[in-house]
Amino acid sequence: VFQAMDSQASSAGVGEGGTTVKNWRKSAAASGEEKKLDFDDEKKNEATWNFINNAPGSKYVPETGRYHIYVSLACPWSHRVLMVRALKGLQNVVSMTVVHPIWQRTAPSSPTDRHCGWVFADPESDTPLTNADGVGGPFPAAYAKNSPDPVLGAFSMRDIYEQAGDADGKYTVPVLYDISTGTIVSKESWQIMRMLNACFNEFAKNPSLDLYPPAERNRIDEVADWMYPAFSNGVYRCGFAMTQKAYDESIDSLVNAFDRIESILKTQRYICGPNMTEADVRLFVTLLRFDEIYALYFKCNARSVSSSSVLLDYCRDVYQMDGIKETIDMEQCMAHYYCSHTELNKYSIIPRGVGFVKKLEEPHDRAGVS
Repeated sequence: VFQAMDSQASSAGVGEGGTTVKNWRKSAAASGEEKKLDFDDEKKNEATWNFINNAPGSKYVPETGRYHIYVSLACPWSHRVLMVRALKGLQNVVSMTVVHPIWQRTAPSSPTDRHCGWVFADPESDTPLTNADGVGGPFPAAYAKNSPDPVLGAFSMRDIYEQAGDADGKYTVPVLYDISTGTIVSKESWQIMRMLNACFNEFAKNPSLDLYPPAERNRIDEVADWMYPAFSNGVYRCGFAMTQKAYDESIDSLVNAFDRIESILKTQRYICGPNMTEADVRLFVTLLRFDEIYALYFKCNARSVSSSSVLLDYCRDVYQMDGIKETIDMEQCMAHYYCSHTELNKYSIIPRGVGFVKKLEEPHDRAGVS
């Protein structure tokens, strides 16, 4: 879950111990992309994402050094954006800042403002952190790649949104920010992915790579139509089910989707065919977190990626692509999930884990799959 508790949660009864699971889930259901608990799909019209272009009068034109992305290495929606940035070779074109993985109070000086969310790290600080309720840890003031905000010197993502005049309480990551105009270009991962894929080719190291090619868009969208609600978002449906019936229905859908993905990848290298596409980016970020987090934290232990030779090899294939391993930090993934939601894990105990990322360093034979 990657949306900070919003103002609706505050009015719903956030106290010293944080919001209740019930109220937190209600606030999540009304929030943005990073907590898609309303389960609507991600079918989008092409015209709604191509904000950055060279058309006459365009507010946002592609330039080197003009745009900045705010991300969390824990967040799968942020991870999608980082993967596309790496695959296209845009690391020196679009800069980035990685927020601290563990939610903190975003207005710590206010005794009444209980909002918790993404904050920027202070690598120079010797003061360890706790969770937002003051327990757990001690956690480092900065993990690897965490840094202060270099654009505005902001304390939190909330500050970024409010400075840009977007203060509806949904202070999500990722964010694509235009430094020159001081505005948020997009806070939707699917839009940012597609802009990075298509709008900066004149500066990209891999301009010929197209993760959303016109000839394959129908197929990519068809896969997303069933994979997103049942699998990518299915893990959240399991984790936030409030009745046994809801959980049982969600886990059944998840298992069916897991098995369908496995079946497809037995006979083709990538989820839409012989070529890597946007659909593989979406799939990989969920598979990466499945065994270490979703199986335990979201009660999705009916399946395991490590127990599937097909899916484990598929993950190795993607992981070993140029630039991908640099986008992965399982320590921060686990720190966020297990330490940010104090109502679910009061003392922020982080499980030992199964060493999933280490398994991805081993060779694979996916090149032989047609």
